[in-house]
Amino acid sequence: MTLGYGLIGLIVVVIGYLIYAYNALVSQRNLVAEGWSGIDVQLKRRADLIPNLVETVKGYASHEDKLFRDIAELRAKSIAGGSVADQSAVGQAMTAALGRLFAIAEAYPELKADANFRDLQDKLAGVEDEIQMSRRYYNGAVRSFNTMIESFPSNFVANFFRFVKAEFFDIGDAAQRETPKVDFKTR
Repeated sequence: MTLGYGLIGLIVVVIGYLIYAYNALVSQRNLVAEGWSGIDVQLKRRADLIPNLVETVKGYASHEDKLFRDIAELRAKSIAGGSVADQSAVGQAMTAALGRLFAIAEAYPELKADANFRDLQDKLAGVEDEIQMSRRYYNGAVRSFNTMIESFPSNFVANFFRFVKAEFFDIGDAAQRETPKVDFKTR
């Protein structure tokens, strides 16, 4: 009799854990989706600011057609969406192109003094900060989700219900990941 109760208790515990693990995996997957949605919103905000910024710079530096075309193409790719890896690559290229755009602006003091340009530059800086915060949130959610998928015993539930690891939203540029070298030696 006690063996039967023990067996029933064990079955109830196992079923309870399976339900818990499944629900936890679904919750983690939804946090990853929420995190990606935050990044997507910020990428769209950045894409919406770019045409105004480009038009403002065009008024002063109309001879930079290739850069303007590159930015327009990258903006279209960003709006089109794609996988996390695709968006990460487009985001990295967009950051580099905007850096070149602002470098051009440095050559035109009257452009740097333009209130519209400064306002757009400030808004873009705010959006870039939001993208960075959204990326951190998303990557934290991905880390938790992937850890749960790979951890024992929840990995059995994850495999059975075909939960797939999520991709991190990487910076993409190895130079940005490197720690700067600081030399305190006196000569």
